[in-house]
Amino acid sequence: MAQVGYIRVSTVDQNTERQLEGVQLDRVFEDKCSGKDTKRPKLTEMLAYVRDGDTIHVHDISRMARNLEDLLAMVKQINAKNIAIQFHKENLRFTGESNPMQELMLSMLGAVYQFERSMMLERQREGIALAKAAGKYKGGKPMIDKEAIVRELSSGTSIRKTAEKLGVSISTVQRVKETM
Repeated sequence: MAQVGYIRVSTVDQNTERQLEGVQLDRVFEDKCSGKDTKRPKLTEMLAYVRDGDTIHVHDISRMARNLEDLLAMVKQINAKNIAIQFHKENLRFTGESNPMQELMLSMLGAVYQFERSMMLERQREGIALAKAAGKYKGGKPMIDKEAIVRELSSGTSIRKTAEKLGVSISTVQRVKETM
C-alpha cells in the first residue's frame, strides 16, 4: 500500500516545498501548471500509477481541482479503484465509504475554490480593460518575427548569433530553421 503525493503549483516559479512537508511518501507526482482542468501530465501519470489500497496525499483541495465538477468526479474515480485520498489542509479523507458530512465539506470547499478562481479571472479581465482604456496594456508575449529569423539565417548568420541579435532563444531559431 503506497503513500503517493500529488503536488501542483500554477507556475514554474512557485515553490512546492511547503506542500506535503513532513508527510512520508513513497512517490511524488508534481505538476507545474494551472488547475483549471484535469489535463495535467503528472496527474494523469499518478492516476495510472496508483493501485488498490494506496493513499493519495494532496496539500489542499485547490491543488487537485479548481472546478467542483472535476473535483467530485476525480474523488469518485479514485475511490472506485479502492484508493483513498487525503486532503491535509482541510483534514478530509475519502475512502469510498459513505460519509455525508465529509461529502458536504468537499462540495462546499470545492465550490468556494471554483468561486475564488472565477472572481480572480473577473478581476483580471477588469484590470486589463482598465489598462487598455488608459493606454497601458501591451498585451501578451510579443510574437516572434519569423521573417527576421529567416533573413538572418539566409544571410549566413549562425543560429546562436541570430538568437542573440533578435533576442530569442536558440531553440526558437532552430524551430524556424526546420520550417525553411
